[in-house]
Amino acid sequence: MNKHALFHKSDSLYSFALTPDTVELRLRTAMGDVRSVKLIYGKKHEFCMRQSVTDMQYAASDKLYDYFTIRIKLKDKRLAYIFLIEGNDGQKYYFSEDGATQSYDFSTAFYNFFQLAYVNENDVFPRVDWMSRAVVYQIFTDRFFRGKSDCGEGDNSYINLEWGQKPTPKSFAGGNLWGVTQKLDYLCDLGVNTLYFTPIFTSRSNHKYDISDYFNVDEHFGGNEAFKKLMTECKQKGVRVILDAVFNHCSEDLKEFRDVKKKGGQSPYRDWFIINGDKPTKRPLNYEVFAECEYMPKWNTANPEVQEYLCRVGEYWINEYGIDGWRLDVSDEVSHEFWRKFRRRVKALGKDIVLIGENWHDSRSYLRGDQFDSIMNYAFTKAMLDYFAYGTLDAQGLCDKLNELMMRNVTQVNFMMLNLIDCHDTHRFYTQCGCNAGKLLNALAIELFMPGASMIYYGTEVPTEGGYDPDNRRCFDWSNDGAFAQKVKQLVKYKKLRALTEGDVTFVCCDGLFIVERSSTGQKVTLAVNNTDKAIFARGITVAANDYKIIVE
Repeated sequence: MNKHALFHKSDSLYSFALTPDTVELRLRTAMGDVRSVKLIYGKKHEFCMRQSVTDMQYAASDKLYDYFTIRIKLKDKRLAYIFLIEGNDGQKYYFSEDGATQSYDFSTAFYNFFQLAYVNENDVFPRVDWMSRAVVYQIFTDRFFRGKSDCGEGDNSYINLEWGQKPTPKSFAGGNLWGVTQKLDYLCDLGVNTLYFTPIFTSRSNHKYDISDYFNVDEHFGGNEAFKKLMTECKQKGVRVILDAVFNHCSEDLKEFRDVKKKGGQSPYRDWFIINGDKPTKRPLNYEVFAECEYMPKWNTANPEVQEYLCRVGEYWINEYGIDGWRLDVSDEVSHEFWRKFRRRVKALGKDIVLIGENWHDSRSYLRGDQFDSIMNYAFTKAMLDYFAYGTLDAQGLCDKLNELMMRNVTQVNFMMLNLIDCHDTHRFYTQCGCNAGKLLNALAIELFMPGASMIYYGTEVPTEGGYDPDNRRCFDWSNDGAFAQKVKQLVKYKKLRALTEGDVTFVCCDGLFIVERSSTGQKVTLAVNNTDKAIFARGITVAANDYKIIVE
C-alpha cells in the first residue's frame, strides 16, 4: 500500500459538519490501491473503551487518488475516529494522527485519534438553498436590449454603436434596465429564475467597473427608477437579482478620490487609498490600481472607514431594493478581514443573501463559512474548454478533473457554486468550440447537471459568437429565429428535478461516453454526453455523435 498517498485532516475539507448533527468525512488513498475502508468511531470521551465500526464508500477518483466518504448522524456532538484500511495486497493498516500503523492501542487513543472536538452550531457552514436551484442569466446591460422608460425615450446622445455592430472598448449601444424589464417574460420562458448584472452603478465606461457613485444606478441604464421598476417586476415573477460589488477598486471620478487629488495629505480620505506619497500622480504612477488601469484606484480595505463605507453600500441595495446577493469582483485581492466583516453585516439582513467571489483559482481560504458562500467556478469553465474546445481532456480525463474539483471544497460550497462556461471576461464558448452548436449544448447540459447554480451568459441561447473583450460583449441578436433557444429551454427544464437540486453526483466514463449521475431519494437522473464524431452504445444507452441523452428514473 502506498502510505504516502493516505491523507485525512480533522476539521478541514476532509472532516466537516453538514448540519449540527451530521458530519461528512473523507479519506484519500492512492488510485486503485485500497480494497476497503472502515470507519472506527465513537463518542470522544468514551472512544478508548467503546467504538462502532461502519464501511466507508468509494466516492470518486482523480488522476492520482481515490476518495472514500461517509456521512455520520451524531448522537453526541464530540466525535473521535480512526480508519482501518485494507489494501489490494491484503495488508491492513490503522490510520490515525500517527499515520498508518499495523496495530493500534485503543487504551491510549486520546493521544492520536482524529476528532471533531465539538460541533458548534454557529461553526456549521450554512447553505443558501436556492442556489442549487438557480438558473442564472448574466446580463451586460449596455448590450442586452434598448428599452423605453415609462416616460418614453431617454437621452440617447451618448450612444455611438449601431445595434449589432461589433463593439470597441469605448462603444455604447444603449441597452438599459427598462429593456431588461421588457424582456423579463422572455427570460422566464427560457427557464431563468435569477439575474446577475455586471455593474449598474454610475460610471463613465460602458462596463461600469470604474464606479464613481455606489449609491445610484447609472442614468445610461435608466437610473434608480428603472432599477426599482425591474426589482418590482422580478419580485412578482419570483426572479432573484444578484448585483456586482466592485470593492477592490473604484473610479478616479469618485468624489473621495478627487478630494485626495486636490488636498493630498490634508484630505480626510487620504488613507482610503494606497498611495506612496502625498498626492496621487500618474507620471509616475504612485498609487495602487486594478491591474494596470490608472483610472481605477484600489481601495484600502484594511482601513476601517473604507470597510464601513463599503459595508453600507452592500446593505443599502439589500434594504432599499431587496436584491438577493452580491457577486464580488476581484475578490481575491481584497483583504480577508474586510470580507469577514462584510459577510457578518450582509448576512444579518438575511441568511439567504448569497455572496459569490470572483476567484479564478482554488479558494478554500475564502470558503470556510466566514467569507464567501461560493465562487464563480472558472475551474469548471477550463475543464469544459479542455474537453470540448482544446481536446486536451478525453471523457476519462474530464471525470478525473471534475472529481478533483468536487474534493476541493466542502459539500455545502459545491451546492452553491456558480457554474459557467463563459462570461464577460472570457471568449464566447460557442466561438471557442468552432461555432459547433452541438458542443455548446453538450457543455450546457453538463453545467446544468453540476451541483450548484447554472449560469447562462446573455446571448448564449441565440447562440452568440465572440472573441476576447470587447468582442465577447456583442449586442444581443433579437432577430434570431430562436431555434437554438428552444433547445436550451428544453434542457433548462431538467433543472427543476429534485435529483438535480439535491442529489449526490457521480462522474463516470464508459466506452468514450461521459456520464453524470445525480441521485436523490426516489429519483435518479443520468446524462450521457458523446463528444465524438461517431455514435456510441454503452451501458444500454445509445448517444448520437456530438449529442447528449438524459434518462430520468
